Amino acid sequence: MSARPASVRRRIAVATWTASRDGRIYTRVGIDAGPMLRYVDAARERTGVPVTLVHVLGAAVGRILRAEPDINCRVVLGRIRPYPTCDVGFAVDIEGGRDLAPITVRRIDGKSPVDVAREVAAGAGRLRGGRDRHHRRSSGIVRWIPTPIMGFAFRVAGLLVGGLGIPAFGQPAFPLGGTFISNVGTLGLREAFLAPVPFARVPLYLAMGAVHDAAAVVDGVVIVRSEMVITATADHRLIDGAHAGRIASRLQELLQDPAVLDETGQSIS
Repeated sequence: MSARPASVRRRIAVATWTASRDGRIYTRVGIDAGPMLRYVDAARERTGVPVTLVHVLGAAVGRILRAEPDINCRVVLGRIRPYPTCDVGFAVDIEGGRDLAPITVRRIDGKSPVDVAREVAAGAGRLRGGRDRHHRRSSGIVRWIPTPIMGFAFRVAGLLVGGLGIPAFGQPAFPLGGTFISNVGTLGLREAFLAPVPFARVPLYLAMGAVHDAAAVVDGVVIVRSEMVITATADHRLIDGAHAGRIASRLQELLQDPAVLDETGQSIS
Protein backbone atom coordinates (compact mmCIF):
# COMPACT_ATOMS: atom_id res chain seq x y z
CA MET A 1 0.00 0.00 0.00
CA SER A 2 1.49 3.36 -1.01
CA ALA A 3 1.78 6.18 1.52
CA ARG A 4 -0.38 9.26 1.17
CA PRO A 5 1.37 12.41 -0.04
CA ALA A 6 2.74 14.49 2.80
CA SER A 7 0.42 17.26 3.96
CA VAL A 8 1.41 20.89 3.51
CA ARG A 9 2.04 21.12 7.26
CA ARG A 10 4.44 18.15 7.20
CA ARG A 11 6.37 19.49 4.20
CA ILE A 12 6.72 22.84 5.94
CA ALA A 13 7.82 21.12 9.17
CA VAL A 14 10.54 19.11 7.42
CA ALA A 15 11.88 22.22 5.65
CA THR A 16 11.62 24.48 8.70
CA TRP A 17 12.99 22.79 11.79
CA THR A 18 16.49 21.65 12.62
CA ALA A 19 18.07 21.23 16.05
CA SER A 20 17.16 24.28 18.12
CA ARG A 21 19.95 26.81 18.77
CA ASP A 22 17.78 29.74 19.79
CA GLY A 23 17.16 30.84 23.36
CA ARG A 24 13.67 29.89 24.53
CA ILE A 25 11.91 30.13 27.85
CA TYR A 26 9.00 27.91 28.81
CA THR A 27 6.36 28.26 31.49
CA ARG A 28 2.91 27.00 32.44
CA VAL A 29 0.10 28.40 34.54
CA GLY A 30 -3.07 26.72 35.81
CA ILE A 31 -6.15 28.90 35.38
CA ASP A 32 -9.45 28.57 37.24
CA ALA A 33 -11.68 27.94 34.22
CA GLY A 34 -14.97 28.55 36.06
CA PRO A 35 -15.33 32.28 35.28
CA MET A 36 -14.41 31.67 31.63
CA LEU A 37 -16.93 28.85 31.27
CA ARG A 38 -19.70 30.98 32.77
CA TYR A 39 -18.78 33.91 30.53
CA VAL A 40 -18.81 31.71 27.41
CA ASP A 41 -22.25 30.29 28.26
CA ALA A 42 -23.67 33.78 28.85
CA ALA A 43 -22.09 35.22 25.68
CA ARG A 44 -23.47 32.40 23.55
CA GLU A 45 -26.94 32.85 24.99
CA ARG A 46 -26.80 36.63 24.57
CA THR A 47 -25.41 36.75 21.02
CA GLY A 48 -25.90 33.35 19.42
CA VAL A 49 -22.20 33.41 18.47
CA PRO A 50 -20.25 30.18 19.21
CA VAL A 51 -17.75 31.80 21.57
CA THR A 52 -15.18 29.41 23.08
CA LEU A 53 -12.44 29.61 25.67
CA VAL A 54 -9.80 30.15 22.97
CA HIS A 55 -11.57 33.33 21.82
CA VAL A 56 -11.59 34.64 25.39
CA LEU A 57 -7.88 33.87 25.70
CA GLY A 58 -7.16 35.60 22.38
CA ALA A 59 -8.97 38.77 23.42
CA ALA A 60 -7.07 38.79 26.73
CA VAL A 61 -3.73 38.35 24.97
CA GLY A 62 -4.55 41.29 22.72
CA ARG A 63 -4.90 43.55 25.79
CA ILE A 64 -1.59 42.26 27.13
CA LEU A 65 0.22 42.96 23.84
CA ARG A 66 -1.05 46.52 23.99
CA ALA A 67 0.06 46.94 27.60
CA GLU A 68 3.46 45.28 27.00
CA PRO A 69 4.73 46.70 23.68
CA ASP A 70 8.21 45.33 24.35
CA ILE A 71 6.97 41.80 23.63
CA ASN A 72 4.98 42.71 20.53
CA CYS A 73 8.15 42.73 18.42
CA ARG A 74 10.25 40.59 16.11
CA VAL A 75 13.97 40.37 15.37
CA VAL A 76 15.01 41.44 11.85
CA LEU A 77 18.64 41.31 10.74
CA GLY A 78 19.77 41.46 14.35
CA ARG A 79 17.56 44.40 15.29
CA ILE A 80 14.34 44.48 17.33
CA ARG A 81 11.39 45.89 15.41
CA PRO A 82 7.87 46.43 16.78
CA TYR A 83 4.85 44.97 15.05
CA PRO A 84 2.64 47.75 13.65
CA THR A 85 -0.53 46.42 15.33
CA CYS A 86 -1.55 43.93 18.01
CA ASP A 87 -2.43 40.76 16.10
CA VAL A 88 -3.00 37.20 17.32
CA GLY A 89 -2.98 34.04 15.20
CA PHE A 90 -5.10 30.96 15.89
CA ALA A 91 -4.47 27.40 14.71
CA VAL A 92 -7.39 25.86 12.80
CA ASP A 93 -7.66 22.25 11.67
CA ILE A 94 -8.57 21.66 8.03
CA GLU A 95 -8.91 18.69 5.70
CA GLY A 96 -10.67 16.71 8.38
CA GLY A 97 -7.94 17.40 10.92
CA ARG A 98 -5.14 16.19 8.64
CA ASP A 99 -3.67 19.65 8.23
CA LEU A 100 -3.49 22.96 10.08
CA ALA A 101 -3.76 26.56 8.94
CA PRO A 102 -3.66 29.92 10.72
CA ILE A 103 -6.32 32.58 11.10
CA THR A 104 -4.93 35.91 12.30
CA VAL A 105 -7.17 38.48 13.96
CA ARG A 106 -5.73 41.94 13.35
CA ARG A 107 -5.97 44.74 15.93
CA ILE A 108 -7.33 42.24 18.41
CA ASP A 109 -6.57 44.54 21.34
CA GLY A 110 -9.75 46.48 20.55
CA LYS A 111 -12.05 43.47 20.04
CA SER A 112 -14.27 41.48 22.38
CA PRO A 113 -14.30 37.67 22.57
CA VAL A 114 -17.51 37.74 20.52
CA ASP A 115 -15.79 39.82 17.82
CA VAL A 116 -12.87 37.37 17.84
CA ALA A 117 -15.22 34.38 17.60
CA ARG A 118 -16.96 35.87 14.56
CA GLU A 119 -13.67 36.52 12.75
CA VAL A 120 -12.22 33.11 13.52
CA ALA A 121 -15.43 31.35 12.43
CA ALA A 122 -15.49 33.29 9.16
CA GLY A 123 -11.82 32.54 8.53
CA ALA A 124 -12.26 28.85 9.34
CA GLY A 125 -15.14 28.68 6.89
CA ARG A 126 -12.97 30.16 4.14
CA LEU A 127 -10.10 27.78 4.89
CA ARG A 128 -12.21 24.64 5.06
CA GLY A 129 -14.13 25.64 1.97
CA GLY A 130 -10.95 26.28 -0.02
CA ARG A 131 -11.80 29.98 -0.40
CA ASP A 132 -8.86 31.49 1.49
CA ARG A 133 -6.65 32.94 -1.24
CA HIS A 134 -3.52 33.18 0.92
CA HIS A 135 -3.69 29.56 2.03
CA ARG A 136 -4.59 28.35 -1.46
CA ARG A 137 -1.64 30.13 -3.08
CA SER A 138 0.94 29.25 -0.42
CA SER A 139 -0.19 25.61 -0.31
CA GLY A 140 0.24 25.37 -4.04
CA ILE A 141 3.77 26.77 -3.81
CA VAL A 142 4.72 24.38 -1.00
CA ARG A 143 3.39 21.35 -2.86
CA TRP A 144 5.36 22.08 -6.02
CA ILE A 145 8.59 23.65 -4.81
CA PRO A 146 11.51 21.16 -5.04
CA THR A 147 12.30 19.61 -1.65
CA PRO A 148 16.08 20.39 -1.74
CA ILE A 149 15.46 24.14 -1.88
CA MET A 150 12.50 24.35 0.52
CA GLY A 151 14.74 25.26 3.46
CA PHE A 152 16.29 28.16 1.55
CA ALA A 153 12.85 29.28 0.32
CA PHE A 154 11.54 29.42 3.87
CA ARG A 155 14.51 31.46 5.03
CA VAL A 156 13.82 33.98 2.27
CA ALA A 157 10.11 33.95 3.15
CA GLY A 158 10.99 34.50 6.80
CA LEU A 159 12.94 37.65 6.00
CA LEU A 160 10.33 39.07 3.65
CA VAL A 161 7.05 38.01 5.25
CA GLY A 162 7.84 37.60 8.93
CA GLY A 163 10.68 40.12 9.18
CA LEU A 164 10.14 43.00 6.77
CA GLY A 165 6.36 42.60 6.46
CA ILE A 166 6.39 42.22 2.68
CA PRO A 167 3.69 39.84 1.35
CA ALA A 168 5.31 37.00 -0.60
CA PHE A 169 4.94 33.31 -1.43
CA GLY A 170 1.18 33.67 -1.11
CA GLN A 171 1.46 34.82 2.51
CA PRO A 172 0.35 38.17 3.95
CA ALA A 173 2.68 40.30 6.03
CA PHE A 174 3.19 38.97 9.56
CA PRO A 175 1.00 35.90 8.93
CA LEU A 176 0.80 34.66 12.54
CA GLY A 177 0.71 37.99 14.35
CA GLY A 178 2.67 38.78 17.50
CA THR A 179 1.32 35.78 19.43
CA PHE A 180 0.08 32.42 18.18
CA ILE A 181 -2.48 30.32 20.07
CA SER A 182 -3.35 26.65 19.65
CA ASN A 183 -6.09 24.80 21.54
CA VAL A 184 -4.47 21.44 22.21
CA GLY A 185 -7.37 20.60 24.50
CA THR A 186 -9.41 19.61 21.45
CA LEU A 187 -6.87 16.81 20.98
CA GLY A 188 -7.50 15.53 24.49
CA LEU A 189 -4.26 17.01 25.86
CA ARG A 190 -4.14 18.77 29.20
CA GLU A 191 -0.97 20.61 28.21
CA ALA A 192 1.70 20.81 25.52
CA PHE A 193 4.42 23.24 24.49
CA LEU A 194 4.33 24.57 20.93
CA ALA A 195 7.34 24.53 18.61
CA PRO A 196 8.04 27.99 17.14
CA VAL A 197 7.85 28.52 13.38
CA PRO A 198 11.04 30.45 12.55
CA PHE A 199 9.88 32.12 9.34
CA ALA A 200 6.94 33.82 11.12
CA ARG A 201 9.18 35.37 13.81
CA VAL A 202 6.51 35.16 16.50
CA PRO A 203 7.86 35.93 19.99
CA LEU A 204 5.17 34.14 21.99
CA TYR A 205 3.33 30.84 21.47
CA LEU A 206 0.51 29.78 23.80
CA ALA A 207 -1.20 26.41 24.06
CA MET A 208 -4.38 25.92 26.05
CA GLY A 209 -5.20 22.45 27.35
CA ALA A 210 -8.42 20.59 28.05
CA VAL A 211 -10.50 21.73 31.00
CA HIS A 212 -10.31 19.17 33.80
CA ASP A 213 -11.03 18.79 37.50
CA ALA A 214 -8.09 19.68 39.70
CA ALA A 215 -7.46 20.19 43.40
CA ALA A 216 -6.76 23.75 44.51
CA VAL A 217 -6.27 25.52 47.83
CA VAL A 218 -8.63 28.48 48.31
CA ASP A 219 -8.51 30.39 51.61
CA GLY A 220 -6.72 27.46 53.20
CA VAL A 221 -9.30 24.92 52.06
CA VAL A 222 -8.70 22.24 49.43
CA ILE A 223 -11.41 22.30 46.77
CA VAL A 224 -11.98 20.74 43.38
CA ARG A 225 -12.30 23.25 40.54
CA SER A 226 -12.39 23.28 36.75
CA GLU A 227 -8.87 24.08 35.64
CA MET A 228 -7.20 24.85 32.33
CA VAL A 229 -3.43 24.83 31.85
CA ILE A 230 -1.91 27.43 29.54
CA THR A 231 1.68 26.85 28.44
CA ALA A 232 4.01 29.37 26.82
CA THR A 233 7.02 29.12 24.54
CA ALA A 234 8.76 32.49 24.30
CA ASP A 235 11.68 34.01 22.41
CA HIS A 236 14.17 34.84 25.16
CA ARG A 237 15.67 37.64 23.05
CA LEU A 238 12.41 39.56 23.49
CA ILE A 239 10.75 38.09 26.57
CA ASP A 240 12.52 37.58 29.87
CA GLY A 241 11.41 36.34 33.28
CA ALA A 242 10.05 39.75 34.31
CA HIS A 243 7.90 39.92 31.17
CA ALA A 244 6.72 36.35 31.73
CA GLY A 245 5.71 37.13 35.29
CA ARG A 246 3.69 40.18 34.27
CA ILE A 247 2.04 38.30 31.40
CA ALA A 248 1.02 35.41 33.66
CA SER A 249 -0.28 37.74 36.38
CA ARG A 250 -2.31 39.89 33.96
CA LEU A 251 -3.64 36.83 32.18
CA GLN A 252 -4.90 35.43 35.47
CA GLU A 253 -6.65 38.73 36.26
CA LEU A 254 -8.34 39.08 32.88
CA LEU A 255 -9.50 35.46 32.70
CA GLN A 256 -11.03 35.65 36.17
CA ASP A 257 -13.25 38.53 35.00
CA PRO A 258 -13.69 38.04 31.23
CA ALA A 259 -16.54 40.57 31.07
CA VAL A 260 -13.94 43.37 31.07
CA LEU A 261 -12.92 42.13 27.62
CA ASP A 262 -16.28 43.33 26.28
CA GLU A 263 -15.04 46.89 26.78
CA THR A 264 -13.76 47.18 23.21
CA GLY A 265 -11.55 50.02 22.08
CA GLN A 266 -10.72 51.01 25.64
CA SER A 267 -7.46 50.70 27.51
CA ILE A 268 -7.52 47.99 30.17
CA SER A 269 -4.53 48.61 32.41
